[in-house]
Amino acid sequence: MSNIISVKDMCLWYGEHQALKNINIEIKEKSITAFIGPSGCGKSTFLKSLNRMNDLITSVKITGDVKYNGEDIFAKEVDVNNLRKEIGMVFQKPNPFPMSIYDNVAYGPRTHGITNKVQLDEIVENALRDAAIWDEVKDRLKKNALGMSGGQQQRLCIARALAVQPKVLLMDEPTSALDPISTSRIEELVMELKEKYTIVMVTHNMQQAVRVSDYTAFFLLGELVEYGITDEIFSTPRDKRTEDYITGRFG
Repeated sequence: MSNIISVKDMCLWYGEHQALKNINIEIKEKSITAFIGPSGCGKSTFLKSLNRMNDLITSVKITGDVKYNGEDIFAKEVDVNNLRKEIGMVFQKPNPFPMSIYDNVAYGPRTHGITNKVQLDEIVENALRDAAIWDEVKDRLKKNALGMSGGQQQRLCIARALAVQPKVLLMDEPTSALDPISTSRIEELVMELKEKYTIVMVTHNMQQAVRVSDYTAFFLLGELVEYGITDEIFSTPRDKRTEDYITGRFG
């Protein structure tokens, strides 16, 4: 498998506070990579750097290299809208727009200039199918998305991210606000999606990392302590700090 994202010596500061220290990681295409670690260790900050969501915070300063398909994502000529089309994002709390289910999914393609109804219908159906929710909503596409359950809303948000045909899907604790049944639906979905997409997810739930991910990165105090094949990280961690965290001695 080839690397789709390569990060070298990346540091990030919020004003005077250094939140990430010398991060080096290669993320493989069409795999699931989980970021684990205690709260405030930098994993969500790092995730949001991968599609430049941190640009929205004025005091952020970033050094080092982040390359997507070999291109520097911070280069002057990079179109951030295009970058975020290629590298989509699903947040912790489902955040559907206050509009119909159909319009939620069609929103991204429309902003990228697709207006043909037949084309939009096809994109919406394919995205909802990919997000494993088409059968539940196909008869109520014109209904307001805010009337859906939390688990359905989160799958709708995944469909919305998929509608612009990204290559990478970043997921920031996508199941932390959901009940156990909805959580297992999303986990099954994530494992199906890796056939077509590269998935990078932050999770607080170590069992979830074990269940769904191919690779795991353990963050602590802004450092990437250890990164490798999930089974190896959890069975034979190389770093004592990783072992302490996964055996519950701290965190």
